[in-house]
Amino acid sequence: MGQEPRVVIIGGGFGGLWAAKALANKPVRVTLIDRKNHHVFQPLLYQVATAVLSPGEIAQPIRRILAKAKNIEVILGDAVEIDEEQCRVVLNDGSQVAYDKLIVAAGARHSYFGNDAWEQHAPGLKTIEDAVEIRRRVLLAFEIAEREAYITGYRKPLNFVVIGGGATGVELAGAIADIARKALANDFKLIDTRQARVMLFEGSDRILGTFHEELSASAKEQLESLGVEVHLNGFVTGVGDGRIRVGDREIECDVVLWATGVAASPLGGKLGAETDRAGRVLVSPDLSIPGRENIFVIGDMAYVEQANGEPVPGVSPAAMQMGELAAENILADIDGKPRRDFVYVNKGTMATIGRKKAIAEIGGWRFRGFVAWLMWLFLHVVFLIGFRNKLAVMADWFWAYMTRERSARLIVGDADELREGK
Repeated sequence: MGQEPRVVIIGGGFGGLWAAKALANKPVRVTLIDRKNHHVFQPLLYQVATAVLSPGEIAQPIRRILAKAKNIEVILGDAVEIDEEQCRVVLNDGSQVAYDKLIVAAGARHSYFGNDAWEQHAPGLKTIEDAVEIRRRVLLAFEIAEREAYITGYRKPLNFVVIGGGATGVELAGAIADIARKALANDFKLIDTRQARVMLFEGSDRILGTFHEELSASAKEQLESLGVEVHLNGFVTGVGDGRIRVGDREIECDVVLWATGVAASPLGGKLGAETDRAGRVLVSPDLSIPGRENIFVIGDMAYVEQANGEPVPGVSPAAMQMGELAAENILADIDGKPRRDFVYVNKGTMATIGRKKAIAEIGGWRFRGFVAWLMWLFLHVVFLIGFRNKLAVMADWFWAYMTRERSARLIVGDADELREGK
């Protein structure tokens, strides 16, 4: 009897983790490689960034998640190359991991469209580190304003800018407005946090463009009711220290956050396969690379079209479904059965805007306001990994709902760092 096939999974996000879970205790030897030791529930990252939740409440060690899978080993490492001839994954320290089947699920990062210098002034939100940095900048802006008011006797209202009107941008803008208008309103003695301006710039003619126009318009109204200034067709052409440029106009700001543009992991460009402009690998219907059936690419790294010709969206349910199918096709190969093609099942989309404000589109039904917000809360708790995580998040959400208090208002770093745009 021969050895069991070796399956290597690169990435412990939704795609990679769901692939690993589908292969747990199956007749394969699995190695999951990730540069972090934890899986992050990305849909709630913005709640860490806006001080509602602590990092540990939305993250769980990958080893713990897969502890009962006797055939899975978790390796901490950064995959930088794929040696397809030798069937080996090369890590950044030069070490190598052999595979018979490979699942590449290394995810994506924010893209600055060739303006990488903007990142130091306008951080994006993809990791726990990003969320903690955004939290630091937002809270520190209020502290600096209070200090300057104490020293000089004057402080102009704070300006917060969010670039991008997708789900992340809308969630960040709404949460910052709530922090300024409610959560911090009684904490500072010399500044009026309620006077802070929160501006959202979206380059197209509506926010949340993947939703029905009716829900998109509702989201805009709900944001504006929170005090957010929504600027449509507001294409940002420059980001600098304490300012942004929109067209020919310069706008001063204390904090700028980037919530637009996504680029797949550069690992996709090293697979020798065709990629789109965002770096996503054009995969076959079974999610393998054309001509190399032992390599699968899934999640944010994969470009695959739906029956209507539209690409599968880069959302967590799609990544989970891809991970499960890639695992299923590997097991089908072992059993000598035919592979299945990927068919994305859209179970609905949601976006939260603020306290009791959200939109949802499920099976042709559209919801907005409080009902959509409750649906959003319920589903995000259900999909959280870890019983203790669910309890902690529910407790913090209940406390925040009843009191508007933020339980994770910790600042890491000092005021000089923010002034220098670091």
